[in-house]
Amino acid sequence: MPRRRRSRGGRRYGQRASQKVERAMHERKHGMLRSGRSGRRVKSRAQAIAIGLSEARREGAKVPSRGRRGRSRSG
Repeated sequence: MPRRRRSRGGRRYGQRASQKVERAMHERKHGMLRSGRSGRRVKSRAQAIAIGLSEARREGAKVPSRGRRGRSRSG
């Protein structure tokens, strides 16, 4: 039997982050998820995931930072 390789490091995303994304996906599926300022209904799966992760990040859950590319310029 071949040995399984162990992944290096711990989990990237915490449990609370996963719960937030799951809730956001559920809301999107039922047409209840709205985007920020405009309040438009979210149709995109990727946008729903981003909203869930953003909420988790705000609550202090274990979520990696967005990185250089994902951030918009302010100023």
